[in-house]
Amino acid sequence: MKPLRQLCHAGTRRAWLVGLLALLLPGVALAHPHGWIDIRVRLVVDEEGRVEALHQAWRMDPFYSLVLIEELSRTEGGLEAGLDRLGGEIRGNLAPFDFFTEVRVGDDELSLGDVTEYTVMERDGRVEFIFLLPLAEPQPLSEQTLQYQVFDPTYYLEVVHEAEDDTPNEDALTVGGELSCTTRILPADPDPELVAEAAMLDINDQAEPGMGRHFAETGVVACE
Repeated sequence: MKPLRQLCHAGTRRAWLVGLLALLLPGVALAHPHGWIDIRVRLVVDEEGRVEALHQAWRMDPFYSLVLIEELSRTEGGLEAGLDRLGGEIRGNLAPFDFFTEVRVGDDELSLGDVTEYTVMERDGRVEFIFLLPLAEPQPLSEQTLQYQVFDPTYYLEVVHEAEDDTPNEDALTVGGELSCTTRILPADPDPELVAEAAMLDINDQAEPGMGRHFAETGVVACE
């Protein structure tokens, strides 16, 4: 697991996990400056073979999940109500950053729409944020190659597709609809100098803007 950087709001005692833990865990990030998210992505395709959205599921790592569950269980309404509140906070805080997602078809970066469908749940002891990230306009996939990356620009959290023994799970990237498509998840291949720079980052250090991009996996979908 790679070293990751903390992102905090000025003037508040509550630490952020890059917007994900949204004002709920005072001081925890300071004590544990490492974390990761396991993701699954499904392309939502309409009857005309156009991709409409990326349905994403983000599973927070076991440590932060444990702390979150314990913290939320002590809040008003208990764990279920706390998870509902957390979902709204995550959605609100990641929306200005397009949910850390970039999508391209060829050389063109696609504009993203507004997330209105989302939920947070506890699954197998881990907190999972599930949401539907629409494209601003549906994009034809026939004879096209779509690529996406999901990454924390500050590189405080590592974002990777769900995998077993470094092999992505079959459901880590899927495509809905009737199109014939192939999928691949390409591992990151950062420059060794960037790896060394990231390894030296302390909790109070500032990563170069966009460093997370260099450590991001790339999902590739090619359709006939």
